[in-house]
Amino acid sequence: MSQMVSDFVPADLDCSDFSQLEPLYKQLLERELANVDDVKQWLQDYADFSSVISEYGSRRNIDVSCHTDDEAIEKRYMQFVEEIQPKIKPLGFAMVRKLLDCGFADQLTEPKYVQLVKEWAADAELYRDENIPLQTDVTKLTTEYGKLCGKMIVEFKGEKMTLQQLARFMEETDRQTREDAWRLSTTRRLEDRDAMDEIFNKLLAKRAEIASNSGKANYRDYIWQSNCRFDYTPEDCLTFGDAIEEVCMPIVKELDEKRKAELGVEPLKPWDGAVDPKGRQPLRPFDAKDPMQMVKGVREIFNRVSPELANLYDELKPGKNFDLESRPGKRPGGFQSSLEQCREPFIFMNAAGTHRDVETMLHEAGHAFHYMDARDEPLMFVRHAPLEFCEVASMSMELIGCDHFDVFYDAENAKRAKAAQLEGILRFFPWMATIDGFQHWLYTNDDNLTEPRTKAWTEIYDRYSSGVADWSDIPEARLARWHAQLHVFHYPFYYIEYGIAQLGALQVWQNFKQDADTALTNLRKAFALGGAKPLPELFETAGIRFDFSADTLGPLIEMVKTELDALEV
Repeated sequence: MSQMVSDFVPADLDCSDFSQLEPLYKQLLERELANVDDVKQWLQDYADFSSVISEYGSRRNIDVSCHTDDEAIEKRYMQFVEEIQPKIKPLGFAMVRKLLDCGFADQLTEPKYVQLVKEWAADAELYRDENIPLQTDVTKLTTEYGKLCGKMIVEFKGEKMTLQQLARFMEETDRQTREDAWRLSTTRRLEDRDAMDEIFNKLLAKRAEIASNSGKANYRDYIWQSNCRFDYTPEDCLTFGDAIEEVCMPIVKELDEKRKAELGVEPLKPWDGAVDPKGRQPLRPFDAKDPMQMVKGVREIFNRVSPELANLYDELKPGKNFDLESRPGKRPGGFQSSLEQCREPFIFMNAAGTHRDVETMLHEAGHAFHYMDARDEPLMFVRHAPLEFCEVASMSMELIGCDHFDVFYDAENAKRAKAAQLEGILRFFPWMATIDGFQHWLYTNDDNLTEPRTKAWTEIYDRYSSGVADWSDIPEARLARWHAQLHVFHYPFYYIEYGIAQLGALQVWQNFKQDADTALTNLRKAFALGGAKPLPELFETAGIRFDFSADTLGPLIEMVKTELDALEV
């Protein structure tokens, strides 16, 4: 799509220069709003302006994620974080107040405006000037975490590599190789354990202060309102955790016992979790040094599922729309970022030649499709769905694509890959409940420094662990395992969304197997809505239920288990 053109925003606007931004804010804040049409045009001009700033910030974040060791890139990113964002946040709040106080907000009756006003009212209630420097501090601390992770380089078998690249060796059939790789990875992470705890202690303190300033009893209450979670409560999440313990844990224990028996080991060790239990060679879908092989293979999967999706996928270009390979000086993880001015997606990941990389590419492409289907919405503020539905988009693509892994493998290995994905879903729910439950504890307990925090983590981890694997070789690895989950540092409480969305995606897959065309049509209708409807209505449009009770979880888990058993791998 071509660069967005706006009558209001100068084409040469430099978002690193506040003196160029401030006059545009002032023009908008001083504009007279005499009727509803004036308000709509004002909102559109503000959205166009915000799109330019948003894309500038997104590009700075992408740059620093791809090059954590580049001082010039970090300087540009931190200039935006430290000098620009703190100055525009109060102006953004003034814009919110102008809409809410204009006298016409209740006459904006289209669903997208109703949703927008509701969300902005929630934001306005939380806003405090004194939180701006604290939020800047939080961003700086999470950047420190990313830099620590980016520096985690080890030497294995004579080659320097990232921990993401090292993870491939945990799939090797030689047990000593797996153990050596696991110990090396674990030891390297533990070198920074104290530094990570120090960063996290500071994050907790800053977030508690932000919540207190906003009149909230704790940061969980703050984030619930900040994330506009209007449709479910913290108690619903904890109840979901109870259902996962009841429904999923017996199956996970059965899977672990089966793995131990097939491997013929006693006891099962942490380095035994990724290897094929029948001793077959690891799945290697593409050359780790040539991720374009993966890009082309995933394109073929989408072409089989829907030529329309393949055409969307073809719009993504190397360098312009993705950075895929794992390398030193690159942040861990994967994400899709929306570039709001040009209205294009960007995919970031750390491909190392594993099957998980294929799943990740399907996942992030799902986010990209979601954005591309919604990008014709002129108003940036309602172009994005709540996170709980965004993850339905990504997880649905993983499931819809899983019957086409023969693009990468022969028939037997394609079945293995599908089985690995389904088993991964069964194992995912307990891990999701662990991370979510841990964060509920973190942000509702005052005594949450290192020692009590470790105790709480252990109790929650044990609740959602089968207890089959023996961690006694390096017990500290288990105690600090959450350090590797970047969401805990970067995105507090952003994990329950994956659980809610996985249930949605499983329903999409269920529908797809019965009537593929209708299922995809409904899903993409929901994509196109962006954030113009409440969460339950987005689910309904996609042909699925917004519900994460045991009544929904149980039958879907049974479906996954039945599919897995039928593969007989």
